[in-house]
Amino acid sequence: MLALGRRLVERGHHVTFETWERWREPVTAAGIDFLPAPEYPVFPTAQRPLKPYQAVVRATEPTRAAIVACRPDVVVHDILTLAPALAAELEGVPTATLIPHLFPITAPGFPPYSIGARLPRTRAGRAVWGAFERPLDRGLRQGRDELNETRRRLDLPALERLHGGLSPRLCLVASFPQLEYPREWPPGVHVVGPMLWEPAAPTVAPPRGNAPLVVLAPSTSHDPAQRLLRAALAGLRSAPVRVLAATDRRPARAPIRAGRNARLVNWMSYPEAMRDAALVICHGGHGTVARALEHGVPVLVVPHSGDMAENAARIDWAGVGVRLPWRLLSARTLRVAVERALEEREALDARAGELAAWAAVNDGPTRAAELIEELAR
Repeated sequence: MLALGRRLVERGHHVTFETWERWREPVTAAGIDFLPAPEYPVFPTAQRPLKPYQAVVRATEPTRAAIVACRPDVVVHDILTLAPALAAELEGVPTATLIPHLFPITAPGFPPYSIGARLPRTRAGRAVWGAFERPLDRGLRQGRDELNETRRRLDLPALERLHGGLSPRLCLVASFPQLEYPREWPPGVHVVGPMLWEPAAPTVAPPRGNAPLVVLAPSTSHDPAQRLLRAALAGLRSAPVRVLAATDRRPARAPIRAGRNARLVNWMSYPEAMRDAALVICHGGHGTVARALEHGVPVLVVPHSGDMAENAARIDWAGVGVRLPWRLLSARTLRVAVERALEEREALDARAGELAAWAAVNDGPTRAAELIEELAR
């Protein structure tokens, strides 16, 4: 959202960003008007048993008031943030949905999203995954019913279509088209390319030497025990590589030992670190994966949770990296996975370089801004 908002400002538009207070400084630094969003627990607790759709109803009212005050031509909302979409609909303002990762809606014959299965290569494989369509459809219909109950509480008409939280007019998929399985795209869905932003971070020099540089970029919100970080530093301690690793500002629960070929820092600029890397190791969050591929660097993904397994499957399918299942992670298995990636480096570099070349001439925020301008017109 920050990358998109900054590009819209550069193109001469007046942008207001409604989000949580912690983002005020980077929002205003980008020349965007900041508006504090209502803050509530994302997940219900025993003390605060607020269900997701109850939270949406509660958040819609102040967001609607903000839309009335701003009088925007378009409202852009995140795929998981329904209140702005509903508030905009109540005020008759067109909406666009930003999807900051792969497109999560499957097509016939596709495996269920996020389980980490690759696209089937045979008719039999497609038939196997087709058997899951009916139970998945039941879940989608239940979600539609819950959304329609929310819409009823806001005096909005019920929807017949599934995935009612997505704009039917414009969905911006902020990922590489090369990571998307071939399909017939729904109307209004555009894969625009990654939209990357990160806070200022120090440039860190890697360990000295000429051995291949491996950058370890763990997730900032998963793996609190730092299992991936510890396994990588232990497994690569005697490997013929250089390792540049970050704790991502997460305090260590126990001492972390780095070998002579490694440098461990609290935080670092990933664009700078990845520029000279031979391989990036990460949990598979889309932002880190996209940043590495933007620089033409193959990725070793050890998916932890969420959509990370899906990202790992697409990386494997697209030939831009390798994956190691979380349940198999150890110092030994991680070293074997790194050795495999470096052995296949020529092929992986070539394919990752194709994505980097595509990104160099297809700027995601710019394309998204153009589509938003068309929607406004």
